[in-house]
Amino acid sequence: MNFLQKDEQIYDITIIGGGPAGLFTAFYGGMRQASVKIIESMPQLGGQLSALYPEKYIYDVAGFPKVLAQDLINNLKDQISRFQQTVCLEEKVENVVKKVDDVFEITTDKGTHYSKSVIITAGVGAFEPRRLEHPDAVKYEKSNLHYFVTDLNSFKGQRVAVIGGGDSALDWSLMLEPIAKEVHLIHRRDKFRAHEHSVEMLMSSKVNVTTPYEIAALHGEERIEKLTLSHCTTKEEIDLEVDAVIVNFGFISSLGPIKNWGLELEKGSIVVDTRMESNIPGIFAAGDIATYPGKVKLIAVGFGEAPTAVNNAVSYFNPDAKLQPGHSSSMDNFKS
Repeated sequence: MNFLQKDEQIYDITIIGGGPAGLFTAFYGGMRQASVKIIESMPQLGGQLSALYPEKYIYDVAGFPKVLAQDLINNLKDQISRFQQTVCLEEKVENVVKKVDDVFEITTDKGTHYSKSVIITAGVGAFEPRRLEHPDAVKYEKSNLHYFVTDLNSFKGQRVAVIGGGDSALDWSLMLEPIAKEVHLIHRRDKFRAHEHSVEMLMSSKVNVTTPYEIAALHGEERIEKLTLSHCTTKEEIDLEVDAVIVNFGFISSLGPIKNWGLELEKGSIVVDTRMESNIPGIFAAGDIATYPGKVKLIAVGFGEAPTAVNNAVSYFNPDAKLQPGHSSSMDNFKS
């Protein structure tokens, strides 16, 4: 991969977003012998998997009984390393406009790029965690109040409180159980919004489940040393001594500038047809940001949409190219 920030070459395919769908799109673009550029707003490739869940296991990717999120991203990066795709990191796309000769001008906060086609694989768009609504929360964010977990072992031997009731809260609780001294899962409802299997595993684990409680007070000078929890019905209060607090209230996502590009949108996603093409010819989408009737937002689905988007993008800028290129086992660029 070539890591560049300024380049006036007209690429065959420019991919906006470097998460799992974007990486596999780049790989498949290489299979079609297209010149490919990835533009990613974050400092590293991998999207949410690298930024938020690097040490979480993923169980629903074909061929992997289970795989760590970061290992999956590393494998995807290794997969595209055989091709010379250009990668631009920490660069936010602000506008995409079709210019003369059907070339797209892609304007970012660092410069201008040109491409014959565009494939948007931006996931849920820009995202940030829903923060703990407590007046003292901000001062602890630099010490032991966490919204992301990048290193499970950093909690070894600690008393950890996980706040939330969704999949992430249960997943982190279960993954921390064999590492931390104690794990307390605190949720304001009696029922969890997580997969049934995760709830079953939680109930048979040693995780201390405290429901229905919410945080009433945080105690400590530079670090949170104790939580005061309030029962959501009786208002009874209990204290819990902790070494670390992990908040999992989900994330707030936004399409950002994408909503101003003239694309047909539906519930925060780009509407595409069976070719994964948007209402603007030459702009395609794949992964979680793409929607159509019956769409299911899974990594595995994004991997399936990527070849469809690439093959139709190639047909868009080169009408003489075959839509069906054949199987990788018979392609020249895979023969040793």
